Amino acid sequence: MSGETDSSGGSDTSDTPDTADTTEPTTAVAPPTPLRRRIQEVGLLVVGLLGLFMIGFIVLDWLRTLPGSVGGLAAGGFGQFLLVGAWMDFYLGTNVFRHPFMWRAIATGVLVGIVGPLVGTYLVHRQMALIGETLAHTAFAGVAIGIVVIGALGVSGSGGQLVFVALIVSIIAALGLQWLVEHTDSYGDVPIAIVLTGSFAVGTLLISWGRSFVSVPIDIEDFLFGDLAIVTADGARLVAVLSVVVVGLVAYNYKQFLFITFDEKAARVARLRVRWYNALLVVLTAIVVVGAMQILGVILVAGLLVIPVAAASQVAQGFRETLYLSVLFGQASIIAGIGVSIWQGLPSGGSVIVVAIGIYLSATVVSDRSPVLSQS
Repeated sequence: MSGETDSSGGSDTSDTPDTADTTEPTTAVAPPTPLRRRIQEVGLLVVGLLGLFMIGFIVLDWLRTLPGSVGGLAAGGFGQFLLVGAWMDFYLGTNVFRHPFMWRAIATGVLVGIVGPLVGTYLVHRQMALIGETLAHTAFAGVAIGIVVIGALGVSGSGGQLVFVALIVSIIAALGLQWLVEHTDSYGDVPIAIVLTGSFAVGTLLISWGRSFVSVPIDIEDFLFGDLAIVTADGARLVAVLSVVVVGLVAYNYKQFLFITFDEKAARVARLRVRWYNALLVVLTAIVVVGAMQILGVILVAGLLVIPVAAASQVAQGFRETLYLSVLFGQASIIAGIGVSIWQGLPSGGSVIVVAIGIYLSATVVSDRSPVLSQS
């Protein structure tokens, strides 16, 4: 985000199509070796297949509720997932993988492990790491608003409904934050600090005020620290849809995001719609934060946007490789963190972030250079 205005009068829009020369600039950084690139490609393929596998589970979980042959076939496929989970419990000596809620939590974690570092790579390189933390606090306010509204209307609340309300509130807050940065003379981090503290204050006040007459079968502490058990079928479906949207938009706008990340002034000169792409990036961040909030909690969700990217920056040779390694490190953090959480009975958010920090420290040890924000 930037508070600058165009020299033509403050409007970023132009009749010129977004086909400006956004070719990635070359740098002196040596490209990855063929073997190194092949390993990364295989890793990304495995992560992609795992993501599709988990989306398939979420789709079956939804279709099995339909009547007729479609519901019957989906119920059979869904049962196969639970059968695999039962065998995993048998060999691992656990009693969790046979339950649908655990598969939903794992599926949600895998998906946010992809989209979190994907969006976080742009945020870190634009020195906007606090944006994720800020929008997480607005999501907490959204959950509080959802609790009060659901309780006031007397309808049965669910985690999925609260996540949806949090998503709407976070998107509105993201656009509002973008507007504040562009229309105030304060330093860039002042509006961020105001929105961060203000939204959390609103959330705590709403919860305290509504606690006496609102009854929702969800502990607000679960949203603060993350809990695998709060991921509902509705919440998992929402995350699946949003993950597909985020990956598609990032892939489609890759060059535009790259251009505004490394040279926003040149992007304006090239008549790229900078304001639009800035707004799109913060909205995507809000989407990712709300999805990851269920697993990581409000307090720790920003770690998934930042720490895998920081680890990748230690060892990557160029921006594209940083993007690839961020996704791989993020996915490793999610899978290992959830595994530790199940094994030791610990909160999922803290487990994931501690694993991510371990990966970052390991990358720092093996790195022989400082992070390079290369555009290659």
